[in-house]
Amino acid sequence: MKRSFYALFLSMFLLLPAGCATYSDLPAGTRKSIDDPAAAGSSTAVVERETVAVPTVPAEPPPSADYVIGANDVLFINISGKPEFLVAPGNINSKVQGSRVDGNGRVNLPLVGPVAVAGLTISQAQTRIQEALRKYLANPWVVVEVAEYKSQPLYLLGQFRASGTYYMDRPLTLVQGVALGSGFDGAADLRGARLTRDGKIVPVDVYDLLTRGETGQNVWLKAGDTIYIPDNKTQQVFIFGAVKKPGPVPMPTSGLNLAQAIASAELREIGYDFHHVRIIRSLSTTRGELLVVDFDQVLRGEALPIQLQEGDIVYVPKSALGNWNDAINEILPSLQAISAILQPFVSIKYLSHN
Repeated sequence: MKRSFYALFLSMFLLLPAGCATYSDLPAGTRKSIDDPAAAGSSTAVVERETVAVPTVPAEPPPSADYVIGANDVLFINISGKPEFLVAPGNINSKVQGSRVDGNGRVNLPLVGPVAVAGLTISQAQTRIQEALRKYLANPWVVVEVAEYKSQPLYLLGQFRASGTYYMDRPLTLVQGVALGSGFDGAADLRGARLTRDGKIVPVDVYDLLTRGETGQNVWLKAGDTIYIPDNKTQQVFIFGAVKKPGPVPMPTSGLNLAQAIASAELREIGYDFHHVRIIRSLSTTRGELLVVDFDQVLRGEALPIQLQEGDIVYVPKSALGNWNDAINEILPSLQAISAILQPFVSIKYLSHN
């Protein structure tokens, strides 16, 4: 099936600078026929397409099921069944009876004073406390229980049905962590979902895990991890290079094509390469595409402008570029300036080592 366009892309001529405002071989009123982009053999302005990926985190063996005590945990410690050795709550407002592990990883006990327990399992903590008590009690026995788990936080942010801070009481996988927040709501943008650890995005594909059941992405969580799921209400693309208004371009609910994005950013008066407009596209946290578009074909009525996707990065070269490495080097400072709002794939692939 073919589509006919009268005065094809007249509006595109309006965005071109003076001196480049018309094409002599495409006079006003020209009628051109362009193949349906969905049909086989259709005309397309995409002249290069490369799939790129980043290595995911290597699989780890399951961690020990034994809970490891840490700072801020509250322990209920029974010493030989004697109530006089029970420790009162460290906080008068606490509803939990027990001894809170302080910032130095110690609990304060009657007779023996502070005992270091952070980094120990429950059974190891019992043995250590029992050894400390032998100086004061004959054959003491000790039972330690965790009255309140507070040392291994997990932060669920964004479009969870029940976002907030949770504390792990056992080893949890990524899916189990998402389940703590009662799953995600209908406004979730799963392609932009990410797992952050120690201030860096972990190369694990949350999208493939939650939508395709890719169990290889179901990594073990660690204390302090953050799972963030953005919303799909505010979508945008980014355009840089030979434009007057570089930066984000809002994407309306009706969609946005390449011609509209370039028009919105306004070309510079001189100096640009329409034959090699480049697009970095995120497919998920670990997968993406690199596209080279001959936008000149669109202006000449030989191809339709491609539809952009949320998070696309469009670069209009100021001059002819040799390869993608040259393009990335030119665009990198702009990406670094907006790193906080980029799709996770772009941050991992191009910014994590710079």
